[in-house]
Amino acid sequence: MELFTRTWSALRTAVAATPDQDFALPSGCAGWLVRDLVCHLVIDAQDVLITLATPAGTAPVVDDAGYWSLVDPPTADDPLDALIVRLAAAYGDPGLLRFHLDDVGAAAGRAAALADPALPVATKDLVLTAGDYLSAYVLEWTLHHLDLMAHRPDAGAGPAADGLVWSRAMLERVAGVTFPPSFTDTDALLVGTGRRDPAAAERAALGDIAARLPFVLG
Repeated sequence: MELFTRTWSALRTAVAATPDQDFALPSGCAGWLVRDLVCHLVIDAQDVLITLATPAGTAPVVDDAGYWSLVDPPTADDPLDALIVRLAAAYGDPGLLRFHLDDVGAAAGRAAALADPALPVATKDLVLTAGDYLSAYVLEWTLHHLDLMAHRPDAGAGPAADGLVWSRAMLERVAGVTFPPSFTDTDALLVGTGRRDPAAAERAALGDIAARLPFVLG
């Protein structure tokens, strides 16, 4: 839960420091600009608030890795992706997006800090503890921090090292693979989730894993 707080705070701080003109740049999420990514983070923060306020009447059935599943890569016809792009454009002023994320994001952070980690909560037709739910979201925050910086070489510090280590391990658990030791944590996350193609040497090191890429999480 502490890692959730640190990675979420670092991501929100990075968004707050993003200049207006950078909101029109591509993000690391295919088809999304930085403004679309930030709009998605607003929705993520709302999901955290909703889930932490939705206690379940049954015992947990999955852990943090079980929250995630491998899904088919999204297509241009995905209605949620299209909605996010339209909603992000409707903000107009990047300052409004920053304000909304700061407002609802801070609330989500407070709710996480106050949550009972053992409380069963319901989300996505699953039941898991609040602690495992927040643990699962460390991967979400870390990947999107990388996405925020993908095409902005002067964006500053990236995700925290412990968040990268945790997220790599989480992706490996979900996918049932172990990335080669030659891969940095960042490279394992970017290549593993299809955010960039592996170089020839990386593909050779991946062996049979290469044929299964990308691992798209849903």
